[in-house]
Amino acid sequence: MIQILNEADSLIIVIHEIYGINQHMTSFCERLSEQGFDVICPNLLKREQPFDYSEEEIAYQNFIENVGFTEAVHKIKNVLVSIKLEYKKIYIIGFSIGATVAWLCSEEDYLDGIVGYYGSRIRNYKELVPARPTILFFPQKERFFDVNELISNLDKRNTEIHEFNGEHGFSDPYSPNFNAKSASDAFDEMLNFIRRH
Repeated sequence: MIQILNEADSLIIVIHEIYGINQHMTSFCERLSEQGFDVICPNLLKREQPFDYSEEEIAYQNFIENVGFTEAVHKIKNVLVSIKLEYKKIYIIGFSIGATVAWLCSEEDYLDGIVGYYGSRIRNYKELVPARPTILFFPQKERFFDVNELISNLDKRNTEIHEFNGEHGFSDPYSPNFNAKSASDAFDEMLNFIRRH
């Protein structure tokens, strides 16, 4: 688990991808900390060593078989319950499967906002309407589904959606799909969203 405490009154919980707490998650949490937030990133995997990007299939199978969305959501909700009285504001930022986990936590009334980066599995839960302010970032192109079709099928009542140039992983500087401009623009949108809420 990553835990960076600044004695702030706002906490951001970061939810990692299938790979676990890798260099991307570490550097992203550090960037958030530099903005003055307390930051934690729980390890949802039942192993300390993150998977390498070349192990995508193995990492995905590990998540589905050994963790799963139900257990991941339960773990994040337990974290929320344990710290909810310590902060004025609490936000969740999730990446990929982490974005879907964040989406599934969006009905918790003590959350102040949800940010989801390329949560492709949100397509399995598109009937959900977040109770808390939510912002979703999608790439223009995904390998396994039509991004525009998913966006058109989501209820926008409490959800702001942005599409960025690039593919899944565009915000990760360690990924072959990294898109520097899209990553920078999404980070700015995320900070603006958090400051508004």
